[in-house]
Amino acid sequence: QVQLVESGGGLVQPGGSLRLSCTASGSIFSINTMGWYRQAPGKQRELVATITSGGSTDYADSVKGRFTISRDNAKKTVWLQMNSLKPEDTAVYYCNAAVLLSMTTWYRDYWGQGTQVTVSS
Repeated sequence: QVQLVESGGGLVQPGGSLRLSCTASGSIFSINTMGWYRQAPGKQRELVATITSGGSTDYADSVKGRFTISRDNAKKTVWLQMNSLKPEDTAVYYCNAAVLLSMTTWYRDYWGQGTQVTVSS
């Protein structure tokens, strides 16, 4: 019964900032990679950023230099700090976590319900 709860979305003007948060809960042995994905109207879901349990990060070219992903392993939480937001960033943002439920099982992906980010003047 793993759940990923997201928060932090909203409406912001171009150039503004938002910070998304996602916390995993349930019977979790460990979490490997966590990440953020987004889906804009009429488009496919795309990778925004990922972070491993050791802190290694990867970003989509479109957000490099503007977004920062971070995590707290003890809190089972991942954040996405979004600065210099553009209208093109408007999308529903989903968090993802590769969760290990026990020592005898492999990692499985779990998803948050999504949070709307709208960048508009």
